[in-house]
Amino acid sequence: MITSSQCCAARALVEYSRERLAISSGVSPEIIEKFERSLENATGVDVNALQAALEKAGAVFIPDGDSGGIGVRLKFNRSDTRRIATLENEGGVVAQDDVP
Repeated sequence: MITSSQCCAARALVEYSRERLAISSGVSPEIIEKFERSLENATGVDVNALQAALEKAGAVFIPDGDSGGIGVRLKFNRSDTRRIATLENEGGVVAQDDVP
């Protein structure tokens, strides 16, 4: 389950207003605001709905672990993945060179 900070950060990354997130998740804007501001705990059902809606919009939640803590980032879309693959292959065939 995501934290209130992750919810707020993910909403900013995917450029969703509270109202837009409310529509896509089915959770009221008031509950979202109280959850993000840590004023009230949201139910597990509400938090799961928020997480699912944000993930559908492109957010990837990073769990607490060896990588340094929890977080959120944007996932690569197909266009980004193709662009990265093209850039990685621009150098040509890898071979030995004379550089010491």
